[in-house]
Amino acid sequence: MNAHNAAFETAEYDRRIAKTRAAMAHAGLDAIFVTDPSNQAWLTGYDGWSFYVHQGVILTMEGEPIWWGRYMDMMGGRRTCWMQHENIVGYGDHFVQSTEIHPMQDLAERLKERGLERARIGVEMENYYYSAKAHATLVEELPEAVLHDATALVNWQRLVKSEAEIGFIRKAARISEKVIRTAIDRADVGVRKNDLVADIMHAGITGIGDDWGDYPAIVPLTPSGLDATAAHLTWDGAPMRAGEATFFELSGCYRRYHAPLCRTVFLGTPSDEMRRTEAAQIEGIAAGLEAARAGNRTCDIANAFMAVMGKHGIERSGRMGYAIGLSYPPDWGERTASIRSEDQTVLEPGMTFHFMPALWMEDWGLETTETILIPQNGPAQPLCDIERKLFVKN
Repeated sequence: MNAHNAAFETAEYDRRIAKTRAAMAHAGLDAIFVTDPSNQAWLTGYDGWSFYVHQGVILTMEGEPIWWGRYMDMMGGRRTCWMQHENIVGYGDHFVQSTEIHPMQDLAERLKERGLERARIGVEMENYYYSAKAHATLVEELPEAVLHDATALVNWQRLVKSEAEIGFIRKAARISEKVIRTAIDRADVGVRKNDLVADIMHAGITGIGDDWGDYPAIVPLTPSGLDATAAHLTWDGAPMRAGEATFFELSGCYRRYHAPLCRTVFLGTPSDEMRRTEAAQIEGIAAGLEAARAGNRTCDIANAFMAVMGKHGIERSGRMGYAIGLSYPPDWGERTASIRSEDQTVLEPGMTFHFMPALWMEDWGLETTETILIPQNGPAQPLCDIERKLFVKN
């Protein structure tokens, strides 16, 4: 292996590349260019906060992948990628945020050098990191190539985790337990929300023993009261107040692998309605976990939860979870299989999901969730060990 910082052994990367090439062959592609930082890391080990400029991985049907990015980030590639140095290449800073030239012009030359000027090349068109300008420039610079939409081609190869990956997710889960416990213990009337979040982030980054914490792909989501009727609010400097629920949507992160976990704290005495909803939600989660078995489908998990909600007269629609694992901002989901009634993805051993049947009501929100592993036999295994309940602090 080229760099001592690479997260896995070379054999693990070989496995991933073989899976991806099989998918490429099935799609009739000669090469792919992937810009999703998670896919870059999964194929090469590259790990750096450089995804605000154009970068990506070129993978053909032979040889090592090529990491391509800004010249100064090429040095980070040499520190984190497993490939030989000649397969880690960079473009000059005169391309960066220029209105006259574009980095994709450099990429096009790299592709031509490798005989790909007339190739069928897959690109991730529905991706945070691949702009309309980037695509237009690449089309202009490679007039004889055929660019195909290969969005999520690599993502779907990541769905079933290796034992090494599951080991990393289990370490992330221990950190998730720590950050959730910190949130529950620290939450109290008068505590400023930003101070609470500072404690949460400190707990996550310090990690557990030698298992240091990385930055999660999503910042702590910690809304209270009416703010908790919305799904994705963060924090402010206001003190926590009696009579309000606060949900904590958090995740530990180890070597870029996540194990999201949500719990809710109420300061004071919750209403009877909230207590009834709590009981229904916990019953529904148990039903969903029972349905989350190898051979069943992701929709079976959602439908099992929804059946319980219907029995209790609670309205709930939309997605209730998603595949998780390796990720970078702005999302810790893998953007593949979803836990929802429309999704027919067949569950396989080694898949990991954030089962997230949160409930956002008219006046408050209640988030109780689990990161789950699909085992060879039996129902899903929650990977975190935090009591599944509404935490009440009087």
